[in-house]
Amino acid sequence: MIGCRKTPCQVLRIIASFVCLTATVAAKVPNNPNYADALTKSILFFEGQRSGKLPPNQRMTWRKDSALHDGADKGVDLVGGYYDAGDNIKFHFPMAFTTTMLAWSVEQFKNTMGSDLQHAMEAIKWSTDYFLKATNIPNVVFAQVGNAEADHNCWERPEDMDTPRTTFAVTAQAPGSEVSAEIAAALAAASVVFKPSDPAYSKLLVNRAIQVFEFADKYRGSYNDSIGPWVCPFYCNYNGYNDELLWAAAWLLKATRKPMYWNYVKLNIINFKSDIESGLSEFGWDAKHAGINVLISKFVLDNPSNANPFLPYADTFVCSVLPESPTSTVRYTPGGLVYKAGICNMQNPTALSFLLLTYARYMKTRIIRCGNIDVTQKMLIRFARSQVNYILGRNPVNMSYMVGFGAKFPQRIHHRGASLPSIDQYPEKIGCKEGTPYFLSENPNPNLHLGAVVGGPDIKDYFADSRLSSSQSEPATYVNAPLVGLLAYFKAHP
Repeated sequence: MIGCRKTPCQVLRIIASFVCLTATVAAKVPNNPNYADALTKSILFFEGQRSGKLPPNQRMTWRKDSALHDGADKGVDLVGGYYDAGDNIKFHFPMAFTTTMLAWSVEQFKNTMGSDLQHAMEAIKWSTDYFLKATNIPNVVFAQVGNAEADHNCWERPEDMDTPRTTFAVTAQAPGSEVSAEIAAALAAASVVFKPSDPAYSKLLVNRAIQVFEFADKYRGSYNDSIGPWVCPFYCNYNGYNDELLWAAAWLLKATRKPMYWNYVKLNIINFKSDIESGLSEFGWDAKHAGINVLISKFVLDNPSNANPFLPYADTFVCSVLPESPTSTVRYTPGGLVYKAGICNMQNPTALSFLLLTYARYMKTRIIRCGNIDVTQKMLIRFARSQVNYILGRNPVNMSYMVGFGAKFPQRIHHRGASLPSIDQYPEKIGCKEGTPYFLSENPNPNLHLGAVVGGPDIKDYFADSRLSSSQSEPATYVNAPLVGLLAYFKAHP
């Protein structure tokens, strides 16, 4: 399974008797959701997750500057980056995956993004600028900023936070191959995106990606063992680091076209065979298995001699996901949403749909055989559309799971900044425990976090619009990142 984020927040252990299921009369869901509007908002969401000194063109104006001294405890500048979800920690492992997927979204679908393309590029650069800082010292990769246990024991705005902003790093002596390789993948993917418009920045990104990948590969080990007490159980690596090494090499192959990376991928897809085959249907911040094969399929579809094992693995992924496939292993809600138990299920339908849509575009007229079923490009696109449409409101409760999209959407998302009055409205500091009444309140959030996609309904399509239900009501950057690409495609193909 994709390792899902765990949130051992003491505040969330408060026994709450109320369950808030919205009683709003269901709005009629249009046959064709406004994909263009959803795309704009899905990118805008990232501005609400920014950490650091906000730029003059910041559009999410209820957010202000925060965490302006990050890295000071280690004598480095780590101001910037993104908060991963509804808390105030910078977890670099999921932040890097978010960046990789934003870059892949732009690389694949930039021609249909229109005026949103510039904002998508800015969202990527906000992250890559930060990762250049986090990898500026050779053989050191900064992997997290903030004490998660302390942070999760508070409910306060990022602008007010007074919990320890401890900096954690992986090194040659205490390695973290998964976080380092994912950062390398993010930098390499972003270098592809920036190459046409800013070749100097692109070169800086790819050179740093090469350096960080070499560090990740040379000093192999999991950050669970190096800084585990601070990253676990929030973003433990549950699937090993071999997939991240292959993922990074695949992105460096795309960015550089150097044979050494193709040789690395070919050799290690065999060396890591048991690890890869155990997760062929998995894709997310902790599991890159399916993504590796879909990404590499672009290189091998025109060269049958290089097809094995990448195309068979990618086809196995397809057959494990599609509901009509006799070998499908994925669960669905009665309303048709991909469902995997754990925190923030919505990461699964967005990430898996992105891969299927991308693979569909690569395969063109090729047919995939799933048992006695022939799978075509159109079937993969139709599946991806069904998941996007469910998220945007075509579901049993006629609710959009994107904040600010449609007539009916979550009002009480599990997000500190959105649930507390902004500094504009309440300039006084709101301390660690002073925010608890806002957390427990049944009132809608005072700040509209436009574009935030929450964790979503349970296996029965039931959704509790409650801050207390973090698994359902908390947004995350790695949910929106692949959704950006999906929405850009369906905007042009409504």
